[in-house]
Amino acid sequence: MAKLHFKYGAMNSGKSDTLIKTAYNYQERGLRILVIKPATDTKSSDAVVARGGASRPVDVLAHPSDDLRALTLQAQEGTGAFTGLWDPAEGEVAPIACVLVDEAQFLTEEQIDQLFELAKDDQISVICYGLRTDFRTQVFPGSRRLFELADNFDKLPTMCRCGSQAEFNCRRVGGTFVFAGDVVAIDGEDVISYESLCGSCYRHEREKAT
Repeated sequence: MAKLHFKYGAMNSGKSDTLIKTAYNYQERGLRILVIKPATDTKSSDAVVARGGASRPVDVLAHPSDDLRALTLQAQEGTGAFTGLWDPAEGEVAPIACVLVDEAQFLTEEQIDQLFELAKDDQISVICYGLRTDFRTQVFPGSRRLFELADNFDKLPTMCRCGSQAEFNCRRVGGTFVFAGDVVAIDGEDVISYESLCGSCYRHEREKAT
């Protein structure tokens, strides 16, 4: 039976790199996949790019109003936005074995529901990769819904500068840590950057900022 998986971790935990490797493993075995990324993540445009440099094109750049279940089924059948993707005369096309989602925290709760339906009603496995919380330590709505619905959770660890396991995504603007502002601000845009910190280092930086 197909399942909905959520692999989460702080920044620099290798989420995108793991997605790219998983995509390669499926395709190496002749299995079809569909890679989805929210359009909210403007970094690298229509590709999944790992910090180590590996990249893979995105099949669906999802906007908040998009029905991800419908788009996946269209991609499987070669209809809708995917008409002409292949020639039916070439023979039957294999079904999609797995949907891989990068930056899943930016999806809407409704889109997470659609991915759940895709797994349970259409028997297409879904693996979502994303952050648990934003830079204010608040859970993203998409991530919250994944914790409510996913069959499996897998935490991808990364290290804080002190050597402890990092839990929090801390935002810098011009080199200074900030703890208020818009939820979405993409790493690398303007003077914005992020650092993954453990709870103790996070509290230390927050106290310094107040």
